[in-house]
Amino acid sequence: MIKYLSLFAIVVLTACSSPSGKNQQSDAATTELSDIKVPVYAWLSGPGKASDQEIRDNFTDLKSKGIIGLLYNGGHNPETYKRVGGIAHEVGLEFQTWIPSMIQGENPKLPPELYAFNGLGESAWDKPAYAAYYKFLCPSREEVYNFLEELYLQIAALEEVDGIHLDYIRFPDVILARGLWDKYGLVMDREYPQYDYCYCDHCVEDFKKQSGIDIRSLEDPAGVEEWKQFRYDLITGIVNRLSESVHASGKLISAAVFPGPNSVARKIVRQEWDKWNLDAVYPMNYNDFYLEDTRWIGEVTREGVTALDNRSPLYSGLFICPRPEAKSQEADPEGHGLLPEELEDAIRESMQNGAAGVCLFTPGRMTEAHWEVFAKAIRTDFTRD
Repeated sequence: MIKYLSLFAIVVLTACSSPSGKNQQSDAATTELSDIKVPVYAWLSGPGKASDQEIRDNFTDLKSKGIIGLLYNGGHNPETYKRVGGIAHEVGLEFQTWIPSMIQGENPKLPPELYAFNGLGESAWDKPAYAAYYKFLCPSREEVYNFLEELYLQIAALEEVDGIHLDYIRFPDVILARGLWDKYGLVMDREYPQYDYCYCDHCVEDFKKQSGIDIRSLEDPAGVEEWKQFRYDLITGIVNRLSESVHASGKLISAAVFPGPNSVARKIVRQEWDKWNLDAVYPMNYNDFYLEDTRWIGEVTREGVTALDNRSPLYSGLFICPRPEAKSQEADPEGHGLLPEELEDAIRESMQNGAAGVCLFTPGRMTEAHWEVFAKAIRTDFTRD
């Protein structure tokens, strides 16, 4: 596995060794960052119609607030990442490209037969679960792996890119997080066939060759542990093959994952991410989606850190409430998240339970009140509490 010094450490070392005679304002800003105890990344999308200067101003602001690196979603065009990554490096930010994996919209390189099928024989291409964008590919198809490898390697080849950050590297949610049931009008007390993937001919035949079991012939395939493991292994196989390729290009590879891995990720999206060869994992510890408080963030952080057993660092993903004053009236869980008064506890729970740092979803959801709490929290050594 690639070992690297994060830009957080570089900033601290630079502050400690800054020669006299430098611009005093620059030295003051660097010194102000040197007392940060909690490394912080951020998921961010763009650039839209933003000019280079607008991007630079935004990134400079984020760095001044204590962000050390971006997980940036900008589509599939390498030129976008060359441009934006160059600006990120100018201001001293680490830059990883945040690009979905198994979810892909219409693309001439991806014919409909490469998409996953549910237990009712319906394709995610033309009848996706939950939402129109839930068009999941089948992870057993070599054509799918080849598409992803080509996509990621052409971006990893860019000097301006530090690493590849995988997202949606999973199956569709066979069971939604409890906080989403009302939004979709569902009671998901077990695995239902319309949300259970993938039952395409390719997966069914491969599993039969491996196990001797014709999964389509069973009344309750959800109860077959070998079938679950088969699908965990499909995702793990893709991740570890991508990891080998990305590492060979000299770049980092990480992933956004569901909490756990055992309590949530394996059960609802078939992610056995403690078996993935990654440089870092970023569990989306979005407590509101599970109707839990900030203590739960600590519990799943500890679970993940224990499962990883020091093989790679874990950064606790925190979901921010964009309109704290309206949270109690907000019906859609997408409008929920951590209130300013909960943010320090969320960071504390993460760090005291072994996280290497935290990751914000997203800086644009942070209010001034959030930033005030954040500025104090990231300068606190929670290991001494």
